Amino acid sequence: MSRGSTLFLKTVIILMGLPVLAVCIYGLSRFDPNSPYWALPELEKLQYPLLIGMYLAMIPFFIALYQTLKLLSYIDRNEAFSKLSVKALKTIKYCAITISVIYVLELPFLYLLTKADDAPGILIGIVVIFASMVVAVFAAVLQRLLQDAIDIKAENDLIV
Repeated sequence: MSRGSTLFLKTVIILMGLPVLAVCIYGLSRFDPNSPYWALPELEKLQYPLLIGMYLAMIPFFIALYQTLKLLSYIDRNEAFSKLSVKALKTIKYCAITISVIYVLELPFLYLLTKADDAPGILIGIVVIFASMVVAVFAAVLQRLLQDAIDIKAENDLIV
């Protein structure tokens, strides 16, 4: 893979992280407890569980983005077939699973929010769960393939 394509992928990864970081800093801070929106009796107990869950999901998201950047740097240094790459894919897999678990735990709160507000929150939660599970399965498959390739390479090095 040429440096141009990995540079493009690194740029895309950073551009994916910037809006999420903006939501962390600005968007989620709009959960003002003094807002009349959260003063509704159906919603006043939902604010903090939703906020905590969203912030908890951001931690593995940014860890996965960092591991992806590390993986791309391994590819740039021609170390794609190394234990470090397998470890990065394993971390990405666990981060994606963690995000899915956090949103599964958030679903009851999202359901109550959508019930009170007629918002599509439950649908968004389900999309996040399935998208992160797809990432986890893809990372697991790549991890397995990469580990098999490393094992075959080590076996061939012993034969020659």
